[in-house]
Amino acid sequence: MPISTLHDDKLKALEEKANEIRQDLIKMLVEAKSGHTAGPLAMADVFTCMYFHILNHDPKNPDWEERDRLILSNGHICPIQYVAMAYAGYFPKEELMRLRKYKSRLQGHPHRTSLPGLETTSGPLGSGLGQSAGMAKVALMDGKKWRVYCLMSDGEHDAGNTWEAAMFAGKNKLYNLTAIIDRNNIQIDGFTEDIMPLEPLRAKYEAFNWYVIEVDGHNILEIVDACRKAEAVYDKPTVIIAHTIPGKGVEYMERDYLWHGSPPGEGPENAFTKDKQAEEAIKSLRTLGGKIESEHE
Repeated sequence: MPISTLHDDKLKALEEKANEIRQDLIKMLVEAKSGHTAGPLAMADVFTCMYFHILNHDPKNPDWEERDRLILSNGHICPIQYVAMAYAGYFPKEELMRLRKYKSRLQGHPHRTSLPGLETTSGPLGSGLGQSAGMAKVALMDGKKWRVYCLMSDGEHDAGNTWEAAMFAGKNKLYNLTAIIDRNNIQIDGFTEDIMPLEPLRAKYEAFNWYVIEVDGHNILEIVDACRKAEAVYDKPTVIIAHTIPGKGVEYMERDYLWHGSPPGEGPENAFTKDKQAEEAIKSLRTLGGKIESEHE
């Protein structure tokens, strides 16, 4: 089923849901006392779009043969996928507080057989695009109409197998494959362009025969429109470079790579002491970084 046009009421509902999802993300990370923060906050808008507007899926029948496949390549940001899945109805929201607990289905990296709706087990960076390309190739061989969406980090493009998959997908004209890159410019040790420069990222994908779209990764309308454009491409795969802000929505975390792998309460104390970090994060999200308060002053 083609992706529908996004109308104003639905757009507002998705924006509100993305902010609610961010708040529950913070709560589950605080409860777990471990996990990644910056990347999940950056991708909250993308995951909200995927599970509530873009994907053709059925949470009540997660193994439905005609479902679209969503592959999370950078598995360490799975907490945001878990929250979106819980909101969509794959499992009870109460289970979110079991993140990284002993015998929990919500592991620190996604485990395919632990939770309904997960398509792959991910952890080693750089594997997701190859898995996605294989699925897309199978779908074309079998005459299936479902699509494959691969969500990736920019930092994992340091891994060579990502580029092997990019060449394979371009060569085989996998038009049913859409990759979305979280271009937040950070990785665990610093900024991507200091550690292993990726630019010109767009030109590299174009050279491998991909159709490239660049969007504001926090603009839901742009994200949905880009995925709709990808549906209209029939001679090559599409990659959406989503420019995002790591830690989006929590002002003291934004653009700070030190929050890549630290939860509130365990992070750097350059803005707030550890005992204040969770409270201030929720406050920032509830007021949209103070914007709601300022509008009423």
